[in-house]
Amino acid sequence: MKQQINVADLGLVDYQQAWDYQEQLLQQNVRIKLDAARSAASGAGATTHHLLFCEHPPVYTLGKSGRMENLLINEQQLKERAISFVPTNRGGDITFHGPGQVVGYPILDLEYFFTDLGRYLRSLEEVVIRTLADYCIGAGRSAGETGVWLDPDDPARARKICAMGVRCSRWVTMHGFALNVNTDLSYFNNIIPCGIADKQVASMHAELGRPLPPGEVKAALQAHFAEVFAADLVPVPRAASAAGY
Repeated sequence: MKQQINVADLGLVDYQQAWDYQEQLLQQNVRIKLDAARSAASGAGATTHHLLFCEHPPVYTLGKSGRMENLLINEQQLKERAISFVPTNRGGDITFHGPGQVVGYPILDLEYFFTDLGRYLRSLEEVVIRTLADYCIGAGRSAGETGVWLDPDDPARARKICAMGVRCSRWVTMHGFALNVNTDLSYFNNIIPCGIADKQVASMHAELGRPLPPGEVKAALQAHFAEVFAADLVPVPRAASAAGY
């Protein structure tokens, strides 16, 4: 039987606020799993899958394995440019989130899909690769580097169009992917994106020479998410999703 994933678009939301909401959903699922493990009764509640879409005001986020030297501006410069900085508990190094970017946060109980984090990351990449193909943007993977890349086999042209970083607790995921749609790429000049100094970043806008409707891109991502994860995606009204945070 297909799993049901509740889909909510949170709109423009502060990074910390979205993180707190993800944490809330993750912890709800973890509590359900712990209660089920402690109880022999079959009436224990089932975990719930979510896919959150949102956009953030300008913010640099640093993963658990990230290095501060990959942030190339100081605290005063961050304030002058109205950019936040948030150390996080996701994997990966430093990246940028901001207007024009489509961010996706899946909160999935992987025990209902597959218990393999490597496969999970490759599946998220596949969702984005298929979405970009809808726009005739050929994308792929770069060996040993998480995320989605353009011209990954050409060192002189390789550029990252989608960054990824996740956290998993008792096989429940959080954090996710950030696809540059209409993103102002100049923000990436202030960091060494993902700690990779010799490669550039890209956006759908820059590749196609025109802005893209974010809602259209989100719809494509949802369709391919349903394909790759063999799931049914169920939209949640924004008012209902907003009540959680």
